Amino acid sequence: MKLTRLIPILICLIWADVALNCLKADSNTSSKRNKLNFLFLLVDDLGWADIGVNGSRYHQTPHIDKLAQEGLLFRQGYAAGSVCSPTRASIMTGRHPVRVNITDWIPGASASRFKDAKFQHVNDLNELPLSELTIAEVLKQSGYSTFFAGKWHLGGEGFLPTDQGFDYNIGGFHKGSPQGGYYAPWKNPYLKSKEKDEYLTERLTAETIKFFEVRDDKKPFFAFLSYYNVHTPIQPYRKELDKYQKRKDELYGDSASKPIVERDAESRSRQDNPAYASMVAAVDSSVGALMASLKKLNLNDSTVVFFFSDNGGLCTLRRIGPTSNLPLRSGKGWLYEGGIREPMIISGPVIKEPGSVCDEVVISTDFFPTIAELSSANTTSLPTLDGVSLVPLLHGAGSLPNRNAYWHYPHYHGSNWRPGAAIRSGKWKLIEFYEYDEVELYDLSKDMGEKNDMSAQFPGITYQLQAALKQWQISMGARMPQPISIK
Repeated sequence: MKLTRLIPILICLIWADVALNCLKADSNTSSKRNKLNFLFLLVDDLGWADIGVNGSRYHQTPHIDKLAQEGLLFRQGYAAGSVCSPTRASIMTGRHPVRVNITDWIPGASASRFKDAKFQHVNDLNELPLSELTIAEVLKQSGYSTFFAGKWHLGGEGFLPTDQGFDYNIGGFHKGSPQGGYYAPWKNPYLKSKEKDEYLTERLTAETIKFFEVRDDKKPFFAFLSYYNVHTPIQPYRKELDKYQKRKDELYGDSASKPIVERDAESRSRQDNPAYASMVAAVDSSVGALMASLKKLNLNDSTVVFFFSDNGGLCTLRRIGPTSNLPLRSGKGWLYEGGIREPMIISGPVIKEPGSVCDEVVISTDFFPTIAELSSANTTSLPTLDGVSLVPLLHGAGSLPNRNAYWHYPHYHGSNWRPGAAIRSGKWKLIEFYEYDEVELYDLSKDMGEKNDMSAQFPGITYQLQAALKQWQISMGARMPQPISIK
């Protein structure tokens, strides 16, 4: 065949190849655009009972309640730790705090600070290792824009959100409380205030909304807003303070609430703190603003929203804390339900039956595999995960496999918690108190307030759960508290 006859054929083949590559590119772009977006809202120290949809009479949370009405409310969502850093590590990695070796808030409190302490300080890490694969890194590798704002508390310089898979970091560093308080001028090296008396939560919300507006809209996004609210210092959100002072007067008049004794500490027995309530209201207002922004930008039908708290409300201290977790017992730092059961909502287009309630036991390690599955990310090279995907529950297509839940907190905490651990297996929950050489057993199906210790009544179950907890600690290489040697 002459060369002149081949030229048209070659040209056709070249154009066909170009057209095919264009189709592939368009398909990839379309695929990215069709991917789900994720907004994760993590509140600091918010108690299970602090929101209206979980029964609060004093706090008013209409925007959070609406999120539940449009999504799926989890009644038994647990944090992997009773304090902040362990739970945050579990969310980022899908791995138990024991496996990551962050079992206390960073940097923790030395046992020497506690009177009559029987155990030595248990050392753990003060930063999330860079060797740990975070959900942000997984999503970034899948083409997502990744944004972080607020409290990080998983390490400082060299271990910041931008070192762990996030493209942006607005206000996250190694400290766990808002340095300088909630009103400008605060002392945050990664978030400079703009106006006098600017409120931190409002600013973080505005930065997140700005990200929605200016991001690369050719990419799906993963935005993680980690509130400093409602962590101490308890500084009222001034816009709401008068409202809650009036509500307190209307609900309780001059009557005073009596503290609940918890070993050598006390728990608050009633939600009646106007300053704290106003801080909860600030979070609720933020949720409303964020959801309105998603709707305005036509992102609400493509965005899955997660709402969670890192540990229970601060209820139990030497003198009462700022909130009450009743009907749950105790609060932050303790392994009773008030310290580890959290307000939890997932909302968005993946929910088959909006407004429904889920009573499955789920835990913070489950967020990682859930988001990974919903994003269609490549999960072939993931490390060992301790969580499971919640997608079947979101789709209303089944239940999760039977599994135990474990908590290991071998540290001393300012709430007057002393070293111990816990296991939940079905309806049963066992707590070990190493300091007192005691165990307690509760049937949570009948006693969510953990009032009736049944360890003496069911010694067989008590023994089985103790053995299962010990075996799990051995298999995970959990660091156990060692007695202080007496010379």
